[in-house]
Amino acid sequence: MYGFKELLTFVFIMQTQDTITSAQNPRIKALLQLQQKSACRKEQGLFVVEGRRELMHCLSKGYQADTLFICTEILKAEQEYDNLLAVMPSCKCIYVSPNVYDRIAYRGGTEGIVATIRMKQHGLDTLPAPSQGHAPLYVVLESVEKPGNLGAILRSADAAGVDAVIVCDPLTDLYNPNLIRSSLGGIFSVPTIACNSTECIQYFKDKGIRILTAQLQDSSLYYDTDMTLPTAIVMGTEATGLTDRWRQAADAHIRIPVLGILDSLNVSVSAAILMFEAVRQRQGEISEEQNRMR
Repeated sequence: MYGFKELLTFVFIMQTQDTITSAQNPRIKALLQLQQKSACRKEQGLFVVEGRRELMHCLSKGYQADTLFICTEILKAEQEYDNLLAVMPSCKCIYVSPNVYDRIAYRGGTEGIVATIRMKQHGLDTLPAPSQGHAPLYVVLESVEKPGNLGAILRSADAAGVDAVIVCDPLTDLYNPNLIRSSLGGIFSVPTIACNSTECIQYFKDKGIRILTAQLQDSSLYYDTDMTLPTAIVMGTEATGLTDRWRQAADAHIRIPVLGILDSLNVSVSAAILMFEAVRQRQGEISEEQNRMR
């Protein structure tokens, strides 16, 4: 078990150079490139995590830290860093001044830590197998473009206990810093898969997963649709909706009633409504079973 004092000891033992005081330093420039450019992240196999909460979520899910950028003036002794060292034994440490930290940190209150992390694979072959007797619940997003929307959906998926979020034909990088921030670490706590629509549809067909597409046309109200079976809720973009490929593959089409003038909800709001309807139905089924057993 390691605490804050051990972390500080590690920090000063591992220090191999003076504190970086200029944002023009090559290491700082390289870090900013990772934050700003998807191509750099893919080429190096690294992404950036800022702040203790997100870093702990990340490390707890088996990610490997590559480099820590630490501002000791901001790092507070009262903060909890138990187990941090144990999960990143080979991590490099680089020390930065407060003005440099302001340059590399998006948020001010992130405890003085920014880290580069090694990427993982996110193919369908990494999808965890559901436990026996459990009806998995998946959320599928076709061609999601806005990192903030995906991040918000991941937060809701974590709260709803969704088995995985699958991003088909993605238009955004899963390690986009805006996505990581908006998900509050949900990108690490919820299994997240990136694949194309064709292989995803085939996977669901092979596994007996019921496909429910959210669409306005030829659809039933979402609360009239059974979501207690193994289910994939499929969402399209706000601009164009789902492609015909998903519409044709669906076992049922569902919609959320909209009573106002505007004809649609934000995709993250819609996804949250549908996820928690599945939770409601499944919890109700458990309650009914418990009542029958009394």
